[in-house]
Amino acid sequence: MTAIEVIGLRKAYQGHEVVCGLDLTVARGEAVALLGPNGAGKTTTVEILEGHRRRDAGQVRVLGEDPGTAGRTWRARIGVVLQNADDAADLTVREMVRHIAGLYSDPRPADEVIELVGLGQQRDSRIRTLSGGQRRRVDVALGIVGRPDLLFLDEPTPGLDPQARRQVWELMRSLAAEGTTILLTTHNLEEAEVLADRLAVLAGGRIVAEGTPTTLGGRGTLGAATVSWRENGARRVEQVTDPTDLVRRLVAEDADLRSLTVTRPSLEDVYLTLVGAGR
Repeated sequence: MTAIEVIGLRKAYQGHEVVCGLDLTVARGEAVALLGPNGAGKTTTVEILEGHRRRDAGQVRVLGEDPGTAGRTWRARIGVVLQNADDAADLTVREMVRHIAGLYSDPRPADEVIELVGLGQQRDSRIRTLSGGQRRRVDVALGIVGRPDLLFLDEPTPGLDPQARRQVWELMRSLAAEGTTILLTTHNLEEAEVLADRLAVLAGGRIVAEGTPTTLGGRGTLGAATVSWRENGARRVEQVTDPTDLVRRLVAEDADLRSLTVTRPSLEDVYLTLVGAGR
């Protein structure tokens, strides 16, 4: 069961190709994060998948249809949280959510959605009076009110304080648990690690690596652990797959383990290496 299937996707602007033969598959119910620097092609790719931008070449199927020609019934099955969404500033939060809910055949109750995004106390406030973080929560509410089968999230939490960010993350996790497919773009690697089942790193308009947060770029393979300790007054360092045997040997040798550290590459370390290699 595939929610998104992309083969050989290409898109150029004024002769400059920003998406260069991209391949991507997302299973139904899966949460996938697209990572990459500005200009890597993430937003263009997502806009093509949403049906908001035409592709130059390639095959694209989203929920079984070509988003370039899909109709209103298909659009009702997707939710979109844009990076920079416009809003009807003079409407209240409740009025705006109810208005968008009215476009769907089976929406979530507006007040339920407003509570889910943490705006219960602001439900009767005009959108123009809200803070930037509160407006962002309105964007999330509008994206989920239609009970989408597939939810696109383009940088969903910039401007949110840590508590609000984690509230949105918990909401996304609950939607995923209900079976909603999620495609997320983010620069926040912690967010990607928390929300995504799988990560895809874009650089130069191509996917240069895919994997789970724990295996991306070889995080769980040979040499992934760095063991450091002091021996005879000197610092010793070894790269190993599994530090267990090395630590056992050091214990048997009565080494001073107070100085021992075991570290593995962080997701940020791996990401920066992949992006640098893909340019």
